[in-house]
Amino acid sequence: MEKLTFVYPARTVLASRAHVGVVASGDLEVLLEPADGRESRVTVTTSVDGFGVAWKSVLDRFFARFTAATEVEINDFGATPGLVMLRLEQAVEALQP
Repeated sequence: MEKLTFVYPARTVLASRAHVGVVASGDLEVLLEPADGRESRVTVTTSVDGFGVAWKSVLDRFFARFTAATEVEINDFGATPGLVMLRLEQAVEALQP
């Protein structure tokens, strides 16, 4: 089990919360909550050790487009990078009215 933390600058404010996915074999859960300040903080808890570079790559691409200040919690049980990006995009979509 590994716990990773990443911080990204933010330019906008997140107005609501989102929760997508479930933690089960090969899947993950993403929770987004509004954050105070000018940054987004991501905490990843993963069952697979040694993939910090892969996590950073996926999150760098996501936060190049998503600029709201948010607290992100990701609970992973072996999801692929493609599924991680899908869940992040689903969380943003869930924020839309």
